[in-house]
Amino acid sequence: MRASVPPLRRAALTLAAAAAFAALSATAAQAQTQSLPELQALATREQPALLKTLQQLVEIESGSSDRAGLDKIAGVIAQRLRDLGAQVELIDPHKTIAAPSSDAGDGPAKVGQMVKAVFKGGAANGRKVMLIAHMDTVYQRGGLQQQPFRVEGNRAYGLGIADDKQGVATIIHLLTLLKAANFSDYGQITVLINGDEEIGSPGAHATITQLGGEHDAVLSFEGGGGPNGPDTLRLATSGIASVDLKVKGRSSHAGAAPEKGVNALEEMSFQILQLRDLSDPKNGKQLHWTLAKAGSVRNAIPAEAVAQGDARADRMADFDGMEAELQKRIQKKLLPESEVSVAFRRGRPPLQATDASRALGVRVKALADEQKLDLVVRDRPTGGGTDAAYAALSTQAPVIEGMGVRGFGAHSSDSEYVVVDAIAPKLLLATRLVMALGSGKTP
Repeated sequence: MRASVPPLRRAALTLAAAAAFAALSATAAQAQTQSLPELQALATREQPALLKTLQQLVEIESGSSDRAGLDKIAGVIAQRLRDLGAQVELIDPHKTIAAPSSDAGDGPAKVGQMVKAVFKGGAANGRKVMLIAHMDTVYQRGGLQQQPFRVEGNRAYGLGIADDKQGVATIIHLLTLLKAANFSDYGQITVLINGDEEIGSPGAHATITQLGGEHDAVLSFEGGGGPNGPDTLRLATSGIASVDLKVKGRSSHAGAAPEKGVNALEEMSFQILQLRDLSDPKNGKQLHWTLAKAGSVRNAIPAEAVAQGDARADRMADFDGMEAELQKRIQKKLLPESEVSVAFRRGRPPLQATDASRALGVRVKALADEQKLDLVVRDRPTGGGTDAAYAALSTQAPVIEGMGVRGFGAHSSDSEYVVVDAIAPKLLLATRLVMALGSGKTP
């Protein structure tokens, strides 16, 4: 739950945070401007190494239900971060959560570990910055054969490369650049890479929330825009919920005695049709039916039918209204003898823009302009969800999403890629932002 802060103090904290991040130390900003050509050269030289890291990560299949693959990739990431000087630990969610399950209630029996790495800086009063990404994908084992890593022209293809292995690689090489630049003017940098994001982070969300409250800024490295630009920074994302519609009817012979049955499939179809108009995209509310199943054999009236829907909202309160309307409408039935029920499960919360995140967005935009990178800052959700929303639950500090590389085709079977010439500019921007955050002094 969000930490309780008195209204007046909360307002003061928010305004103070906004002022602080809107006016990061002029000295730090000047120093970064002076070092921009050197950092640009470092980022350009680092791009081939980042591509090699992407290949290494992509070639480890790590679907959310593939614990063996997740353990393997976690080990690789942990070692890379140790090599850079971090104190690293692997966190098993099952040691603190009895039975974490997905935001749809259908997660694997054992979710993936988290890789937590802590870098201690040399600045006594430096800020603490948290960097997050995820190593799990939506794909089943064997998919790598259909979508291997390859570079074709300006595109690097691979299973999970855009969502979110580019985020993991960008963080690793951001830290590599900081080391190459001999930069340690920060208090602490914490990296958290989880293995259950694609199913709602049931095992990781509590850790993300706790750590979010312990840092002065949180940067999330999901993809940073589409293939044709511009780069996109997001200050707000949608909340996610799942809807389970269940219908119980009565089975009978489909040929000899269909009239003795109660067709659950027909009732479910009726329900979906009368529940199809609950979306209100202008206000950020969406409900789409995505899965359905009924019956077991062709020649029997189906006694049961189930359907699942994906719900999105900009505010958690909007889910309350959606659930109430669902419960109201299912009272109307096509077949009076059928039994209809709805279960509404709230999952990942929305990330909402704050004064502090908007102020940091202004700062990021200024850094992008300095390096002539086309960047758009969005403070309205567009339907996607993010683990950054968990980090925002317990902090007044800025939390932003989209620090990763531009790409396309997330969750697709044969066309997921990142834009190669977008790698170095975004790596440079992320590195400079961490420098500014780490060394900036609050007025």
